[in-house]
Amino acid sequence: MNLTVKALNRTALLACAPFLGIMIWLLLSDMVIQLSTEAFPQPITEQARLPEADIKPASSGLDLAQETASLTHESIQKQLKLYNETNADMAQISSIAASQAMRPLEIYDRNITAKLGKASATIESDKLRAQLFYIKAENFSAYALKVKLKSSDAMSMTLGGDELGKAESTLAAVNRHGAVAGVNAGGFADGRGKRYPLSTTIVDGYYATGFEAPHADLFFVGLNEQNELIGGKFATKEQLDAKKPKFGASFVPVLLRGGAPQPIPAKWQTSPKRAPRTIIANYKDDQLLFLVADGYNEAGSSGATLSEMQLLLQRYGAVDGYNLDGGGSSSLIFNGRVINNPSDGSLRKLPTHFLFFK
Repeated sequence: MNLTVKALNRTALLACAPFLGIMIWLLLSDMVIQLSTEAFPQPITEQARLPEADIKPASSGLDLAQETASLTHESIQKQLKLYNETNADMAQISSIAASQAMRPLEIYDRNITAKLGKASATIESDKLRAQLFYIKAENFSAYALKVKLKSSDAMSMTLGGDELGKAESTLAAVNRHGAVAGVNAGGFADGRGKRYPLSTTIVDGYYATGFEAPHADLFFVGLNEQNELIGGKFATKEQLDAKKPKFGASFVPVLLRGGAPQPIPAKWQTSPKRAPRTIIANYKDDQLLFLVADGYNEAGSSGATLSEMQLLLQRYGAVDGYNLDGGGSSSLIFNGRVINNPSDGSLRKLPTHFLFFK
């Protein structure tokens, strides 16, 4: 057994001899082994850097982007300034154009107003402008009410007591409805203790009396949905409906068409020849003109003829004119006051009234 162990020891010694020799040589030699810095890992706090060749293009691109953004901002600011200036210019142009467009209407209004004289009173609001004028003719005294309607609810026609067959004075109608002015409307007929509007009568777009074809020189006159005066003889209900009437009444006769006087029926030239009168007319700009003439008073005024009323309408530049109920029915209320001199001594109770609202 000892021989075997000795043999193993010699074998191990021979196997380790080369390594022992190398170790002894390294310990006794001056040889130094040095590793490069690349062999060691970089510190964690040190940032990796791009090669200089890559840094320059990136920096150049950033500068270009900043320059482009600056130029874009300047361009937007210039465009915005130009836009605002253009808007201001367009607004000014629009304002000038609007004022210029209104100039012919203003000149026209001044001209027709000058023909009436100086207004003695004016009611002005967002809904209307109503001007009152006093007229002194050779044979009678009269009053003119020129009305510019600015709103669809500035004018209406009402039934007396708001019921068919009832009647009230124009002043009572004005006060009851809170109106600022009022004028008597169409003719009437009495029956069974009631007072009914004559022929076709429309209130708030509805036929209060049904449609009646024209006869004995009767006509219909009122306003449509655009506040335009419509009037004449309508043979059928469809013809009248086509005008889209908002309200209106009937009487006789037609006095003016397109500025030209119309033939006055013989009956109305003499029955009566002179009397208090109420006339409704319009202008080219759709303003309304009401003429109310006094008559039968102690001061000697005997009233006006229909021919004289035609002459007044032409003198004042009216386009179309229609005779409303006259005599004791003629009524003109302005600002809560009775303006004309009722021939009955007091205002007559009537079935229809034109009212104006502030």
